Amino acid sequence: MTGTDGEKVVYVLFSDGDKTAELTVPQGKLVKNTGFSDEEIDGLKDYVRNEQDAIFALAKQVNPMRAFLGGPIRRND
Repeated sequence: MTGTDGEKVVYVLFSDGDKTAELTVPQGKLVKNTGFSDEEIDGLKDYVRNEQDAIFALAKQVNPMRAFLGGPIRRND
């Protein structure tokens, strides 16, 4: 979770085979897309907007340093 201008932002990465997309929560802004169709991206945007509370709750549990070092990524693991 990062903060910009006092607003908390989570970057969510979706992957399906060779396709990847990165979106922000809560804005649902597309950061990067490789291979997903416009229709699929619209669905992913809807998903992150509708599930933003759950996504933020999960993001609060992530320990980025442990994830970077290859350990368990959630704080209570």
